[in-house]
Amino acid sequence: MNPESSIERVVMRRVHRIHRLRPFISNGALAALVALLALYGIGREVWVARVFQNMPHNDPVAISRFYLAAFDHTRLVVQALAVTAFGAVIYLAHESAKVISNTLIASRA
Repeated sequence: MNPESSIERVVMRRVHRIHRLRPFISNGALAALVALLALYGIGREVWVARVFQNMPHNDPVAISRFYLAAFDHTRLVVQALAVTAFGAVIYLAHESAKVISNTLIASRA
């Protein structure tokens, strides 16, 4: 057998490094990071406790009107962060559902 060449060692070291980092660089992890950063940005721009304090509590229609009015009356930065957070959470839910369904299908096979 041929001894391992230096090029092969370097390439295999990089392959192993990428393989170890793959779970942290996945699309789901990126979506979670984007959602957390967007929520952090919203928390820095908006006094969230006051929003919940001013929200109506018993009428679902009034709650939805309140959130639409609150969204409409915020700055563009907060609106962009809210849309980004919502999109990232939806994508993360989609990816999670896909992983769960693949796991269930694989366990039945």
